[in-house]
Amino acid sequence: MSGTLYIVATPIGNLEDITLRAIRILNEVNVIIAEDTRHTLKLLNHLKIKKPLISYYKQNEIEKSEILIEKLKNGENIALVSDAGTPGISDPGEVIIKNALKQNISVVPIPGAVAFVNALIASGISTSEFIFQGFLPVNKKEKEDILTNLQKENKTLIFYEAPHKMQKTLEAIYKILGDRNIVLAKEITKIHEKFIRCKVSEILEKEMEFKGEFVIIVEGSKVNQNDEKLKELQKLSLDEHYAMYEKQGLDKKEIIKKIAKDRGVSKNEVYRHFV
Repeated sequence: MSGTLYIVATPIGNLEDITLRAIRILNEVNVIIAEDTRHTLKLLNHLKIKKPLISYYKQNEIEKSEILIEKLKNGENIALVSDAGTPGISDPGEVIIKNALKQNISVVPIPGAVAFVNALIASGISTSEFIFQGFLPVNKKEKEDILTNLQKENKTLIFYEAPHKMQKTLEAIYKILGDRNIVLAKEITKIHEKFIRCKVSEILEKEMEFKGEFVIIVEGSKVNQNDEKLKELQKLSLDEHYAMYEKQGLDKKEIIKKIAKDRGVSKNEVYRHFV
C-alpha cells in the first residue's frame, strides 16, 4: 500500500504560527523533504522533532521527485515543507504533487500560514476578489507584459518581491498601472513586521532602502470593464455584431435581443436591419 504525501504549511516568521496537526504529522512521517534542510532543521529543533531530511528545491525537483515517488509507492509517508509558509505557492512542490497524483498516491494538505493572505487581510484594500501573481519576471519586457495584461483588472493585485528588485518593480507598476493605492507588507509575523499604505508615487518619492521580503498589494483598476467591453462592441457594424453572436451558436431571436441590449436600442430597430 502506498504512503501519503503531506503538504505541510510552516511558519512564515513567528515560530508559534504552526498548527498542532502540522506538528503531529511532522512527528509521524518517515521523512521530511525541505527546500533548505538547514532552515527546516532550525524549526524541527525548536519543535524537538528528529526526522531524516531530504533537500528538494527548484533546480532538483524533477530528479528528486522520481526518487521520492518510489519511497511513497513503497509505503513511506512523506511531509513536504518549504522554507516558510505553504509549499507550492511560489515555492517548490508542484512537480512532486502532480507526479504523486498521477500514481494515485494520496496527497493531503495540512493548512497553515500563507504570506499573501495575511498581507491582504490587513492591507485595507478590497479582499472580495483578487489575483495572486506571485513573483514577477526579472526580465523588463516580460514584467511589463504581465502588468499590461493586468492593467484593466478591477480585482486587487498581489505580488511577491525580493528587496533588491523592489525599486524597479514599483517603477514598472507606476508606469503601467498608474498611481494607485498600494500596500507594502514587510516581514509579516516577524519582529520588524511593517505595513506601508500610500500611493505608488509616494513610495517612489521617498527613495526607500528596501530590506526584507515584501508582499505588494495593489488596488484594482477603477475602469469599469463592462463599459469598456460595450464600447468595443458598439464599434462593430450591426452585421459584424450579429456574426460574433452567431459564431457562439445563438439563434436569431437571442442575437437580436443581445445586440439591442449592447447598443442600448430597441429590439425592433435591430430586427428591421435584418429583415
